[in-house]
Amino acid sequence: MHQKTTLKNGLRIITAPMNGTETVTVLVLVGTGSKYETKDINGLSHFLEHLFFKGTKKRPNTLAIAETLDRVGGEYNAFTSQEITGYWAKVDAGHLDLALDWVSDIFLNSKLKEKEIEKERGVILEELNMYLDTPIKYVSDLWTDLLYGDQPAGWRVIGTKETIKSVKRSQFIDYFKKHYLTQNTLITAAGKINSNDTIKKIEKYFSKIQAGQPKTKLKVKEKQTRPKTLIHYKKTDQTHLYLGVRAYDLFHPDKYALGILATILGGYMSSRLWIRVREREGLGYYIRTGAETDTDSGYLATRAGIDNKRVDRAIKLILDEYKRIREKKVSEDELKKAKDNIKGGTLLEMESSDAQASFYAGQEILTNKILTLEQKFAKIESVTVGDVQRVAKDIFKPEKLNLALIGPFKDKERFDKLLIL
Repeated sequence: MHQKTTLKNGLRIITAPMNGTETVTVLVLVGTGSKYETKDINGLSHFLEHLFFKGTKKRPNTLAIAETLDRVGGEYNAFTSQEITGYWAKVDAGHLDLALDWVSDIFLNSKLKEKEIEKERGVILEELNMYLDTPIKYVSDLWTDLLYGDQPAGWRVIGTKETIKSVKRSQFIDYFKKHYLTQNTLITAAGKINSNDTIKKIEKYFSKIQAGQPKTKLKVKEKQTRPKTLIHYKKTDQTHLYLGVRAYDLFHPDKYALGILATILGGYMSSRLWIRVREREGLGYYIRTGAETDTDSGYLATRAGIDNKRVDRAIKLILDEYKRIREKKVSEDELKKAKDNIKGGTLLEMESSDAQASFYAGQEILTNKILTLEQKFAKIESVTVGDVQRVAKDIFKPEKLNLALIGPFKDKERFDKLLIL
């Protein structure tokens, strides 16, 4: 059972003791990411995350930082998204103090040296080039650009070549001071731990964190009156696409029905779209439907890699399935299968300490509220076939439909004509 503790300075701590594991994961989440940036510093959140691995007073360089946990077989990394930045370490439970010392050191004591900033520009530019050269990844950026345009929600998390080249050390320091604060930070320890002892240790290791209220982000603006397409020409042997609709945010009561709807459509190998597009017609290797829910926006989308010569057919089939689930209720058996799939997959994931840390911390940092597995499962179980159809009728409308595509095509009008829902 997890325990949440809020210190006098506003820092939140979540402990989640687990039976049957010999590991512990320490995860530090900060409620900031690319949605909290201005255009001149787009990509700074991600860039700053990289710099935390470049040296502290205690561990003066990347080698010293990496070697600390490599010596005990630990796993460690960091990540940046639109709304969250995270730093984590997973070790055997006997090295909890080492993990706490390591994470708190890079989090609080990184030097952000000018020399390291200049070197890391090249690394991140190559990371960006990798994404731009990888259509299966780059198409997701085109999708958010199509939905949200020139606002933080539509910008790349990694930034642009211009901002990566131009951001200054003073801007990193300013951003850190505005966002890396007690009331915007959450520290979670999950695994083979004693909660009371671990809370005391976290309080000690993170005593230097600055108190304060973080800067807020701009609210996402959504405006659409007709189907929209974004076609990116690239000579590829396969067309990569996102085809979907605007949907619900993280606080919407129908987010559970939305998740079940996405699962039925394309959440597993026996889903409607996998069987129809891949197995019956052999149009592509991968096809998947998922629902994304952020704090103030959301969508349902099918992503797929399709034979260039048959992309029109694939788009038609995906839209046919959207229409079919909108017009006819799913069966009780299909609904049960989707529910059991979601619950079963969640339980399998939750056997690891890192998944437990993410489960509790992710909810708290984004919603300031934690539902237990049992509470989440109860909400999933309460969804009816009528709820699924009602949500399908609400979201599968022409004025919410979008297609982002990478492939050897220049005729946008060709794809505009296909978007009939």
